[in-house]
Amino acid sequence: MNTYIALLRGINVGGHKKVPMAELRELLTKSGFENVRTYIQSGNIILQSSLSDKIAIESKIQKAINTHFGFEVPVIAKTRKELKFIFDTCPFSDEKKENSYFIMLSDSPKSDVLNEVSDITFKNEEFVIIKDCLYFYSSAGYGKSKFNMNSFEKKLDVKATARNYKTMVKLIAMSSKKEKDH
Repeated sequence: MNTYIALLRGINVGGHKKVPMAELRELLTKSGFENVRTYIQSGNIILQSSLSDKIAIESKIQKAINTHFGFEVPVIAKTRKELKFIFDTCPFSDEKKENSYFIMLSDSPKSDVLNEVSDITFKNEEFVIIKDCLYFYSSAGYGKSKFNMNSFEKKLDVKATARNYKTMVKLIAMSSKKEKDH
């Protein structure tokens, strides 16, 4: 069995796309995943599967959610090793890292679009793209930033979903556990 961290985008935000975590765990278990666990309400899932293709896992989760809940949700699946690499590769100082966001991308952007977005700057904000992650830091905080993830998604031609430092730490820790805690 392979362990994956599946990251859903845009659920349970402002009363839209409601997905109760207990119902999601049950749905994914019935869909053939094992040891399904979730963390907070924003779509962080740790699960095990005999599938070794992340795209197949993403597709299976998307299809199950669409069939059961009636709406599409972008899903990005990572192995624990990939998530740990993303976390450990953060280019910011420890102080900034603890207040930064890790924006997982569905693919590594092509070099021509990377060059295009590299010129984008906002006061008191920094971003660095390394492989399939955009690292973002704002001294004013994410909620007050000028950064717009939807805009970057379109420019980079990828799907993306953001997680903060504390969530990354928790997901890495949870993905190394073997027990079935919810």
